[in-house]
Amino acid sequence: MTHEWRSALGAQMEEFIRAKRLAGFRYEAQTRFLRHFDDYCYSEGVGGHHLVKKDVDGFCYGTYYEKPSTVRAKEIVLHDFGQFLRNYDGDAYVCAKKTKVRTSRHVPYIYSESEIAAFFRAMDNQPYRYQTRPNRRFYPLLFRMLYGCGLRLSEALHLKANDVDTQHGTILVRQSKNDRTRIIPIAESLRLLCLDYAYTSSVTNGFFFPSPSGGAFDKSTIYRKFREFLWSAGIHHTANGPRIHDFRHTYCVHCMKSWVLSGKDVQNLQPYLMTYMGHADFRGTEYYLRLTADLYPDIVEKCEAVLGWLIPEGGGPYED
Repeated sequence: MTHEWRSALGAQMEEFIRAKRLAGFRYEAQTRFLRHFDDYCYSEGVGGHHLVKKDVDGFCYGTYYEKPSTVRAKEIVLHDFGQFLRNYDGDAYVCAKKTKVRTSRHVPYIYSESEIAAFFRAMDNQPYRYQTRPNRRFYPLLFRMLYGCGLRLSEALHLKANDVDTQHGTILVRQSKNDRTRIIPIAESLRLLCLDYAYTSSVTNGFFFPSPSGGAFDKSTIYRKFREFLWSAGIHHTANGPRIHDFRHTYCVHCMKSWVLSGKDVQNLQPYLMTYMGHADFRGTEYYLRLTADLYPDIVEKCEAVLGWLIPEGGGPYED
């Protein structure tokens, strides 16, 4: 959607957004916040061309019913905008990122190998109605991609046809979480499934997993089928899961378990897993190390032998 920048700071905000996108960031949600800030400045009659604390505080903290995560997002955007303006105006106010956001304490559900096998078996044996779409290869490939590549559901559903290289066996994930783009290799068996799916579905352009209308599939549609497959596989679903996203967690834990049991140097392999998963830093993979040790106590000794410094005995950041 187009936006008419009406405040005195509008032109500078537009230039800031352009600079972010030239640097490779999508900057979509942040752009919406800046548009709201532009509307706020215009409605409040802010006439100066300088970013000042009063205007920033009014925008960030003037609405009392907003969630802390929303306030935090506003702070981050205006902090970065203030830093940008300081290159041209030494008096620009830089917003402090002071709002605390409570992190999720959800414990992921890690599927056992037998549950993974039961899930795929139940999905493959589902009756297929030829008069409906998508075709019968859609869900088996989608869920195998989620588990076999550790993809987020949104990453899989937004893959374009030319992002899946069925010849070389790679997937290009464009600007996912934290605006990270990555190329990941896939197993040969998954490459062949992608090749068969692309051929039988006549995938030539647009989305690799297109909805009946040709756009991206809605997550709720996938989730409803996911619940059906769980029921058929005899896997109970509660408020704590399993969730579709738990396939990603399970991929990491099973990967770690395989490395430890095979005597691999997990410390050296950790950066590769971090890059493959699209993590911003090592905290995500360290969390999976802890989950692996908790879920498979028979390999704790092996874990401690090479990773004792990463898995604390207690009081660590992921203790709860």
